[in-house]
Amino acid sequence: MYIVAIAWVYVVLLMAMTEPSITAGVMTFLMYCVFPLYIVLYLMGTRKRKQEREKMQSTLKQPASPSASGQEKSH
Repeated sequence: MYIVAIAWVYVVLLMAMTEPSITAGVMTFLMYCVFPLYIVLYLMGTRKRKQEREKMQSTLKQPASPSASGQEKSH
């Protein structure tokens, strides 16, 4: 899916370069590329972030055993 994003950046960059002024080119690049692409890529990663968050919460809920943490008592 990232190849589509890279291709979209290329297309919009070429569009921005054909604008009559630098300001219009920058605005074209921001409005057609940066903002929409940020939203799409953020939404694509939602499932992965949710899985990582659940994994982190499950590891925090499990109590650590003394041998697992490396703090064993020596008698």
